[in-house]
Amino acid sequence: MGWLQGTLLGTLATTVAVIAIAAVGFMMLTGRMNWRHGAVVVIGCFILFGAASIVAGIRTAATGI
Repeated sequence: MGWLQGTLLGTLATTVAVIAIAAVGFMMLTGRMNWRHGAVVVIGCFILFGAASIVAGIRTAATGI
């Protein structure tokens, strides 16, 4: 499990996400991709890399009640 987490959140994944967002942004600006599909890619990367922070916020909110 540690290897999987390291792979999904490591340098390789970060590099691939940056390239994907740059490519999608260029395609959206040139009109080759729908803005909705581009937003899905950006939100997906945000959720992937922000998952730990999102879960920590939910846990804090749940225990604070």
